[in-house]
Amino acid sequence: MPFADVRRNVPLWLGTAALAAGLVACDSAPSSSSPPRHPNIVWVLTDDLSSDLVNYMPHVKEMRKDGLSFTDYTVTDSLCCPSRSSLFTGKFPHNTGVFTNTPPDGGFQTFHEKGNESKTFATALQKQGYRTAMMGKYLNGYEPDMTVDGEKNYVPPGWNEWDVAGNGYKEYDYTLNQNGRTVGYQHDPEDYLTDVVSGKGQEFIEKSVQDKKPFVLDISTFAPHGPATPAPEDEDRFTDLKLPRPPAFDRTPTDAPQWLKDKKSFTPRQIKKITKTYRKRVRAVQAVDRMIGDLQEKLKKEGVYDDTVFAFASDNGFHMGQYRLMPGKQTAFDTDVNVPLIVTGPGVARGATTDAVASNIDICPTFTELGGGEPDPRADGRSLVPLFEGETPEDWPKTALVEHHGPDNSPKDPDKPRKGSGNPPSYEALRTDRYTYVAYRNGAHEYYDRAKDPDMLHNVYARLSSETKARLTSTLEKMRDCAGSKECGAAAG
Repeated sequence: MPFADVRRNVPLWLGTAALAAGLVACDSAPSSSSPPRHPNIVWVLTDDLSSDLVNYMPHVKEMRKDGLSFTDYTVTDSLCCPSRSSLFTGKFPHNTGVFTNTPPDGGFQTFHEKGNESKTFATALQKQGYRTAMMGKYLNGYEPDMTVDGEKNYVPPGWNEWDVAGNGYKEYDYTLNQNGRTVGYQHDPEDYLTDVVSGKGQEFIEKSVQDKKPFVLDISTFAPHGPATPAPEDEDRFTDLKLPRPPAFDRTPTDAPQWLKDKKSFTPRQIKKITKTYRKRVRAVQAVDRMIGDLQEKLKKEGVYDDTVFAFASDNGFHMGQYRLMPGKQTAFDTDVNVPLIVTGPGVARGATTDAVASNIDICPTFTELGGGEPDPRADGRSLVPLFEGETPEDWPKTALVEHHGPDNSPKDPDKPRKGSGNPPSYEALRTDRYTYVAYRNGAHEYYDRAKDPDMLHNVYARLSSETKARLTSTLEKMRDCAGSKECGAAAG
């Protein structure tokens, strides 16, 4: 059944005031006619989750059976704030102005000063009559008690419900901004942050159904970001779990760039440390997986599960010993930029996969269209809704762009790379369903033909023809300068 037909069957009503107001950016462009009824949206975004952790998340694995998995979903940067900025706005870092986690070219402050908060999927859906909720982690640099533009305990526009922490990485001893009121949480078992937002998410669903309002719930966990603190019931689990050693483990690519080459093989002590970190990460995602199951059960209990698009992803990936790097991110390798995206719900193909190139700039336009709006053409991404039936439009973009500013040496950044984890200099990268091309600002290049070399162990840039190099350079220049879905789509074609 076509997606539009399914949406007409969703028993949720948009308020007349919202319909009269129209839409603004991803916001969105004005609707030409009254939209049909539309699905609820639950968006679970994890922090630093690598694809291998899904093996230990049974509810997420069930989502794969019940929905659509994207095998070529790429983030615009393997770093929290730039990636999340792209998610909210549908724009590349060169258009959000957010390239890092800290000012002057990143962090919450830059996101706010550039006017991005008025052009998110939250503002678009709220104007469509949706109840909107943001819970957990927002953007690096945001603090629950901060004053912004004269507003104490600042809450960004577009959100009806706001339950957001600043430093919630430890899962305990944090403060939440709860709708403009700061509330402190301690170190008792009931204060475990992932469980707290899970409970608040379920309450939000119940209240929204009672009010007969369509809703979008964004729950962004801090897990499994370090220190990867597990829930109390998971502290003693997976103590003997073996560390995966994929082909790229403890190996560097041939003709590696300067920042990566000449790394020595791991010592037994280093492998022991990586193994310990891996086990902690597996323990940490157990609470996230239970939260997903609990949210799904709540949707079923309230009678709206079949009327809800449920999506799961991560803001970036994480390497664990690949390329002789200690645990970390920020590289252009698939370990760091290719993350899970799984979607279930009305109109979404069941048990299907798509290799269509997708990116986090596509999330905002997707949610906007699901809510009945036309995605703002000023957003760089495009809606994934046409892919939900498992088919790829002929004009679908074939290239994703990654933009990274480095090295990251800010002492204020919780993502500052630790010794040996990899801290690449600035680069831009192109990623298609076949290859990855990386151009460093210092003049170095990488090219991995992933069809032949899926583990990205052979940099063959030097073997490319001059014509191929020129084409890659041209595509990269067009994409890193593009603005808007039409121009960026043409550049990525």
